[in-house]
Amino acid sequence: MQDLEHLPALVAWCAFGLAVVFGAVANRVNFCTMGAITDIVAMGDWRRMRMWLLAIAVAIAGATWLEAAGFVDLGKSIYTTPQVAWLSHLVGGFLFGFGMTLASGCGSKLLIRAGAGNLKSVITLIVLAIAAYMTLKGLFAVWRVNTLDTLRLDTTALGAKRSDLGTVVTALSGGGSLKVALSLAVAAAVAVFALASRDFRASREMLAGGLVIGAIIVAGWYVTGHLGHVAEDPRTLEEAFVGTNSGKPESYSFVAPVAYLLELFLLWSDQSRIVTFGIAGVLGMAVGSAAMALATRTFRWEGFVSTEDLVNHIGGGVLMGFGGVCALGCTIGQGLTGISTLAIGSFLALGAIVAGCVTALKYQYWRAA
Repeated sequence: MQDLEHLPALVAWCAFGLAVVFGAVANRVNFCTMGAITDIVAMGDWRRMRMWLLAIAVAIAGATWLEAAGFVDLGKSIYTTPQVAWLSHLVGGFLFGFGMTLASGCGSKLLIRAGAGNLKSVITLIVLAIAAYMTLKGLFAVWRVNTLDTLRLDTTALGAKRSDLGTVVTALSGGGSLKVALSLAVAAAVAVFALASRDFRASREMLAGGLVIGAIIVAGWYVTGHLGHVAEDPRTLEEAFVGTNSGKPESYSFVAPVAYLLELFLLWSDQSRIVTFGIAGVLGMAVGSAAMALATRTFRWEGFVSTEDLVNHIGGGVLMGFGGVCALGCTIGQGLTGISTLAIGSFLALGAIVAGCVTALKYQYWRAA
């Protein structure tokens, strides 16, 4: 029982330490999904997208190894449930992608910028947190549950107990398990595409950024799915994943955890509230970015330049908070963590996020014309 009492703190400190590295590296290499998409649409430059894809390849390969080695059961995560809320993923992902473009960055990028002195990002994060909390437990949650979440794809009807690609393909093929082989094949294909560019391979910073960030996602799975795993909690006699808000194995995501951080601040005197993996990750990301900004002398205060700028960021924060919860994650939560499980819902959400971002960019270019 004594060890169990200290386990939540261990999970939180591991999450914080890894996130500090995440924030510092992401700041240094300018890791940003929205920025990567913008580079392609505006200039045809794929280098930042290749960095993100390399991180995805590492995350998929690492998560596959963790599960194959018996360290983590990804089937117990929120991503691979057999009930796929496909409409929530599509609508939520699209709104998140549109919103992050209005707000000049996704949840992780806002934390990176906030750590580097960007006050616009601080305000946007507060708005995002409020909207996300309302979507988790408030007014928006009623709308979400009664509309978007009612339409689901049940993979058990296909003979698959999980909604990850490997399990579904195995069920449909009727043969032996193809999960590990398929996962590694996808990881290899993505890595080959990412490394196919000579310009990208020449950028040591981007190569290192993709490798490190992908590895951090894998480490997050290990922390919550193995270090924080209790086969039988003596208090409940049930399996438990200690120190996570979902009560399941997790890795990094930056929408719902921002809302839970706000909740912790608001209910600080409630002794039942603890610093979870997600909350520690949010704090660590900002601290790591601040450390890198100070070390490289790029820290500077920045505020809104106009009323329109303020409105765009507030609107973007609302869309990201609502959309991110509906989609079960952001460009990190679904685009890296969710995709590392090859969950069908993660592919839907990621595609919708990219579509929303591209649509918002086209809208902004039209407005500026």
